[in-house]
Amino acid sequence: MEKRDPKFLDPRGRKVKILATVGPSSREPDMLLKLIKAGADAFRVNMSHGDHATHSETIDRIRAIEKDLNRPIAIFCDLQGPKLRVGKFKDGKAVIRHSGHFTLDRNPEPGDETRVELPHPELFGLLEKGQRLLINDGKIQLKVIRADENEILCSAVVGGVISDRKGVNIPDAEVPIPALTQKDRKDLAFAIDKGADWIGLSFVQRPEDLAEARKLMGGYGALCAKIEKPMAVSRLDEIIEMSDGIMVARGDLGVELHPEEVPPLQKKIVNKSRIAGKPVIVATQMLESMIESPAPTRAEVSDVANAVYDGADAVMLSAETAAGEWPEEAVRIMDRISAQVEGDDAYLDRVRFLDTPPDRTTADALAHSCMTIADTVNIAAITVFTGSGSTARRVARERPSVPMLVLTPRLNTARRLALLWGAHAVMTRDIGSFEEMIAKGKRMALRHRFGVAGSKLIALAGVPFGTPGSTNLLHIVTLAGDELEKHGKA
Repeated sequence: MEKRDPKFLDPRGRKVKILATVGPSSREPDMLLKLIKAGADAFRVNMSHGDHATHSETIDRIRAIEKDLNRPIAIFCDLQGPKLRVGKFKDGKAVIRHSGHFTLDRNPEPGDETRVELPHPELFGLLEKGQRLLINDGKIQLKVIRADENEILCSAVVGGVISDRKGVNIPDAEVPIPALTQKDRKDLAFAIDKGADWIGLSFVQRPEDLAEARKLMGGYGALCAKIEKPMAVSRLDEIIEMSDGIMVARGDLGVELHPEEVPPLQKKIVNKSRIAGKPVIVATQMLESMIESPAPTRAEVSDVANAVYDGADAVMLSAETAAGEWPEEAVRIMDRISAQVEGDDAYLDRVRFLDTPPDRTTADALAHSCMTIADTVNIAAITVFTGSGSTARRVARERPSVPMLVLTPRLNTARRLALLWGAHAVMTRDIGSFEEMIAKGKRMALRHRFGVAGSKLIALAGVPFGTPGSTNLLHIVTLAGDELEKHGKA
């Protein structure tokens, strides 16, 4: 007798995925289970906070729940990246006067209202007159008057209270520092050792940053480029090509850009990622008020809804689930918003407003055909057989009207697909023949409630089986009522 509740094997009833950040409010096993029941498909482990022992215990807890529920769950380890910070102050803080002068220098002495150390020697001599420095998430705005090898003299466009180790953003220059710090390298090695499915690379500026991370990963895990620097936007196409997925990290992106620039840029990043067939996550401040409140604002609900209408693969919760007072409610609300949007009669038209023409390959042509067949024939689901997950990504790019049951013999593939739009991944034994493929597809569709007797399914696969990139077969089948009993267990 299986211990798990079979309802957890059901498809979610929505196609967009939910990525929930784990933290003090959510790392206990009972809360992790509640978040999955509420709708979380994947968990983000933020390497900026906590230690390896804590993260290791958290990951082990997620894996134990995954095994009990028999539902692949993606673990997304998010690297801290090279965060720039000022030094310390004599009294722990100081006040920068509006329109006054303030100097960032290389002097390690504690700062005051006129100056503070900037412990990043690579920045001196880089900045030019007129460029901006934003401190404490943009609350303080400085403009460079003069810069040399030892000092950066600034005018305070917006002054205010500044305290020890506040973050510094430099939106007008490509900062000559690697995307991976020594801490990131250690965290990356830890994440790979713990079997993380996705690695989030913070503060990407150039495609070379991804190449370095990819080399260190050694073929394990998928690499997600977090777009949070204006410099990354100028090379967006190259960065998307080098990555396995993209995150619209609106936190720092919103600091370095004017607020009104972020929404159209979000849509641009989502669209380009979708055209490339790469999963795209919209993140940061989606339900921010739910850190303290049991209900979101109407503006936050609209923000989540717009990301779903745009066709994002996943939406992310940060502090709402990591440190908030209402983690379960935040996931539940996001699940309800997503389901409501996808139930809108206009949803498919909105999500397909973006033209995603297939490449001139057999695999892309068949993926596109899945979408058109599902629109024409009463299809219950698309069953995709894949080893690497590439066939599932091709189908998802077309945003079909029906869900996708992905059958794969590889557990790491099933886990990674937990962040792919419309995909419900199930790990099964490999198949060796066309007849076995059809039989298993029918059996698993019934078991996972993707259809009932009489339902039609599309089966998509590649022959010979087990050959990467060989998608060349599309077949329509009808479920019979005795399929499950007739063919036995997978």
